Amino acid sequence: MFKRIAQTAGFTGLLAALLLTLLQSFWVAPLILQAETYEKAPTADMHSHADGAMAGHVHDEEAWEPEDGWQRVLSTTGGNLVVAVGFALMLAALYTLRAPSSTRQGALWGLAGFAVFVLAPTLGLPPELPGTAAAELTQRQIWWVSAAASAAAGLALIVFAHNGLLKVLGAAILVVPHVLGAPQPQVHSALAPEALQAQFRIASLLTNAVFWLAMGLISAWLFRRHEPQSAQSGLNSAL
Repeated sequence: MFKRIAQTAGFTGLLAALLLTLLQSFWVAPLILQAETYEKAPTADMHSHADGAMAGHVHDEEAWEPEDGWQRVLSTTGGNLVVAVGFALMLAALYTLRAPSSTRQGALWGLAGFAVFVLAPTLGLPPELPGTAAAELTQRQIWWVSAAASAAAGLALIVFAHNGLLKVLGAAILVVPHVLGAPQPQVHSALAPEALQAQFRIASLLTNAVFWLAMGLISAWLFRRHEPQSAQSGLNSAL
């Protein structure tokens, strides 16, 4: 079983990471590069200001960052691979508890992953371009984890619980982080134009949706593909 999970997660993570990197390279990365031109501009004209608000950002000149080109693509691919394999391990482990009856059912698992890890956190903390003011990092991380955990627990109760009260409880758990609200900066400000921000948010959501759909379909197909082999191995061992 462990080998089955590892093989499913490894191949799924690799293929999904390559797909995500390809989509990001052609759609998301150009928007980030365009936003960085505003961030690195000599004048820092924010779209909204407040008394005492900082108009610019301070950068550490000695901090390393990948250069445009192969370094950025390689670092993005490596990061995507680590994340994709981790999510694929989670999906494969869940399949051992409730195996998909068909490859198409993997799409539902993928959509659930998208709802939990992308859509729910994005409702409170949308993806932001460089040069956008944000709340303190630790607060955002805590809220992100709570939103994802609440979405996972809420969806599990809504889909799998047979008791109506538990389904209602799941719906309530689902909205708790959003009722409390995500941490916000004292001043909402951005260097990039609002139109570019909107394009980036749409691109991020759609690329992640394709990524999760691919994760669900590929992982379900691989998991089911190894099932006859596992059953045959068990039969041979018994004989």
